[in-house]
Amino acid sequence: MQIFKVKRSEPMQVEITVPGDKSVSHRAVMLASIADGDTVIQNFLPGEDCISTINAMRDMGVSIEGPFENNDVIVHGAGKYGLKDPQSVLNLGNSGTSMRLLAGLLAGHGVNVILEGDASLMSRPMRRVVEPLTHMGAQIACAETGCAPIIIQRTKQQLTGMHFNSSVASAQVKSAILLAGLYAEGDTSVTEPVLTRDHTERMLEAFGYPIIRDGKCVTLTGGGRLTGTTIQVPADISSAAFFLVAAAMTPDAEMIIKDVGINPARIGVINILWEMGAQITIENTRDVGNEPVADLHVIGRNLRGIQIPLQHIPLAIDEFPAIFIAAACATGTTVLRGAHELRLKESDRIQAMAKGLAELGVVVEPQDDGIIIHGGDLHGGTVDSHGDHRIAMAFAIAGWAARGTITILNCENVATSFPNFVEIAKFCKLDISVE
Repeated sequence: MQIFKVKRSEPMQVEITVPGDKSVSHRAVMLASIADGDTVIQNFLPGEDCISTINAMRDMGVSIEGPFENNDVIVHGAGKYGLKDPQSVLNLGNSGTSMRLLAGLLAGHGVNVILEGDASLMSRPMRRVVEPLTHMGAQIACAETGCAPIIIQRTKQQLTGMHFNSSVASAQVKSAILLAGLYAEGDTSVTEPVLTRDHTERMLEAFGYPIIRDGKCVTLTGGGRLTGTTIQVPADISSAAFFLVAAAMTPDAEMIIKDVGINPARIGVINILWEMGAQITIENTRDVGNEPVADLHVIGRNLRGIQIPLQHIPLAIDEFPAIFIAAACATGTTVLRGAHELRLKESDRIQAMAKGLAELGVVVEPQDDGIIIHGGDLHGGTVDSHGDHRIAMAFAIAGWAARGTITILNCENVATSFPNFVEIAKFCKLDISVE
């Protein structure tokens, strides 16, 4: 077991850069693997989740060099139908993105494959991607529980395009169906209840594949091919969120986070912090690798509790553990409703955060689809991250506010998304040790 210990820390005045975006890194490797020609991926995230995607593509015959010391990766594309049957089960570790997106990518490719992962991944819902893929003609199944393993068998006939009205706001579901649509006859379209991150659509366009967008609906036509290119991965806003929150809630702190991806469907954490009174400015906005990028300039101040607007929830679904820490330190009460999806992540993030905050002296009221947090002082204590990387990092940044030592258990999975988190935290003057 890896344990973090954090103590009350001084306000930071720093400029930092966080690692490459995990969502973009996954998609870049997958699409580069089925492209014609070579692709150079710059600033790839060398976290365990993204390495799981690289290893899966290698197991299906793709030649991939790196990640090198500069985090570049070179993918020698196998072509649209160039993947081969792996010699064994594809173990995707803790990566839900790898499993759900590969289910779509492989559904019509013509390979036989079994997708599995660690205990956490094997407990997450997969029927939400398996069922629509089945309607497209894929020979695909999951366990009776609706979870992994996912078993994909070679189809004798081409998939059929479909229009799918998604009942859940999930970019992974949308992406799985669109990736299957690459191999389908006719048009494949997905309509979402609310717009989610569009990294797959942007990445397909970067590889030369046309996409049609119409409000909440996105459509592609099967039969085209992808062309190798150069992809520059922006810094991950989900990783930046921990330090964004830490600086925003710490009076007298000042921080600039460089080159952060600000995809419109990913900036919920900024919107919520603004609602709480945070002083954050977005500077030097530009496009990098078909994604919007900017520098985030934060000046710390006292925050206030809010009713979190429903429209911000899908735009911040991965950042709520950090946001809960901001709420715990704010003046007043923060209320979150309409976020049941948080119970279906690497852990039940509502329950895990509620229990941990209570251990630190915060008054919390967990709800089925959210939480009520009464802001106040945090004291020391021992909390369990339940092997969830975002829970571990969220409680680590509480060290800027807590009045005693916080001990955080089961932190080893931080390496899945943010392998140098501790080093950057120390650079930002967080008093953190690892045991």
